Amino acid sequence: MYKYILTLLLLVSSLSLFFLNKQINAMENNQNVYEFSANLINGQKVKLSDYKNQVLLIVNTASECGNTPQYKGLEELYQKYKSKGFTVLAFPCNQFGEQEPGTSEEINNFCKENYNISFPLFEKVDVNGEKSHPLFQYLRKNTKGLLTKDIKWNFTKFLVGKDGVVIKRFSPKTKPETLTKDIEELL
Repeated sequence: MYKYILTLLLLVSSLSLFFLNKQINAMENNQNVYEFSANLINGQKVKLSDYKNQVLLIVNTASECGNTPQYKGLEELYQKYKSKGFTVLAFPCNQFGEQEPGTSEEINNFCKENYNISFPLFEKVDVNGEKSHPLFQYLRKNTKGLLTKDIKWNFTKFLVGKDGVVIKRFSPKTKPETLTKDIEELL
């Protein structure tokens, strides 16, 4: 009986060590946001490593969403903290209720005219599914979502530390102005 228990304990320990080593290796080789690139709304390719050593708030956005007024709060956060090393990166997405149907030019004009945004705005991307942008695959994989890791709606926010590692995910309903404490802790 003791041999059986001892063998079982050794097996469980070995499996635990195997998965722990696998997790440690994944962490050591883990990607961070700096390994990705994306196209700005004007088509210019940007390496996210250009934002190295900055705290980032990455948001999937839409122009025809009930959460669209959050652009105002995102711009206010950006203005408040940009001199301290903070940037908002906005990625329009049309996957949720087709609430971002416009072209790049239309999206850019809408954001400038209605919210006077000055933070980087990127080309429209998918954030879920097989065709999702690799950045959002990384963000989903490395944060907890409600029930699944999929992004549930527009204006899901991801807070990224200066090392490029995603720290936390915030729901679409989380207002940008409520994130000041989290941002200040990372600056």
